[in-house]
Amino acid sequence: MDATDSISRILREGLRTRVFPGAVLFVRHKGQIRVHRAIGQISSLPDSPPVQTDTIYDLASLTKPLVTVSSLLLLVYAGKLELSQTLDTFLEETKGAPLGQIALGALLSHQSGLPAWHPFYQSFPPVFPAESEFRQHRNQDVLAMILKEPIDQSPLKRSVYSDLGYMLLGFVIERMTSQSLAEFSQKQIFKPLEAAPLTFGMHYSQGNALDKFAPSEEDPWRGRFLQGEVHDENAAALGGIAGHAGLFGTAQAVGQVTKAWLDGYTGKPSIFRQDLVRQFVQAQPGTSWGLGWDTPSPPSSSGQWFSRESFGHLGFTGTSIWIDPFRELEVIFLSNRVHPTRDNQAIKTFRPHLHDAIIQDLEKWP
Repeated sequence: MDATDSISRILREGLRTRVFPGAVLFVRHKGQIRVHRAIGQISSLPDSPPVQTDTIYDLASLTKPLVTVSSLLLLVYAGKLELSQTLDTFLEETKGAPLGQIALGALLSHQSGLPAWHPFYQSFPPVFPAESEFRQHRNQDVLAMILKEPIDQSPLKRSVYSDLGYMLLGFVIERMTSQSLAEFSQKQIFKPLEAAPLTFGMHYSQGNALDKFAPSEEDPWRGRFLQGEVHDENAAALGGIAGHAGLFGTAQAVGQVTKAWLDGYTGKPSIFRQDLVRQFVQAQPGTSWGLGWDTPSPPSSSGQWFSRESFGHLGFTGTSIWIDPFRELEVIFLSNRVHPTRDNQAIKTFRPHLHDAIIQDLEKWP
């Protein structure tokens, strides 16, 4: 079903005001796809092709819930780890350091005391480790740098959204499974859910193949325009495979994973167990963050009317997921708002208007 007039109007307004050059909206309500709509061009460059519903976007921080959080839930379910365990249980380099005493659950809910971000990539040349052994060395280099970061050790830690924490969680998963995040997530999550294409990596194919990828911006560190390469520089420094960013995919492929989370929440057959799903999406004391998922807290990117049970996540490149289990509603919005520049912040006001329009239109759907 095509988008309703009000949703179409908001999408067209986003194009007109240059919130993004193009986007894909995917809405599923009670198991039925109500909207799967592509709009605009993949870039603002001359002769840019139009966005298609199968255009592949850099999902940015949607990597966190789709890969890192999903992987950890499966490892908890399998009895391989517990969220109360500390980092030094898994990363021997952290033994004897304050970092080693941080619990996995605190990292998941952004209550670890770690800072939000650091430009680790500036310590490396823009040459990216594709081979497994090279990637492992680079991971160890970045882990050594994170060990030097200050940690807020006050008794009442405030919630600070931290990419660093999710880099560490990615390292934990790789150590635990003896596989890269890309390999583990493909085998244990994406393949069972038929969620394709969802993929990590730096895609250097030429010609028409790159037209499937929505580009981001000109990167002074890499000295080139990014298309099919992860936008996040720290993720690029880690070979395009990291716990905080690096995943690419289509809206419908993302929807295969969100459906598994919603089905798990509501007790339908899913690779994710219901009690763990509900634990992971529950806001933790002192923060709106659950264990890897955010929950609505005003002002929310989900707008005014998503239920209190809802959970979601944003991606820096202009992507988002919001799931409302009370309404059995999934909303996936993919854009490349960072094209032609990351300085464009207009999406912050666009997102809540879009989600409000979707809730308002629910009553019009059969």
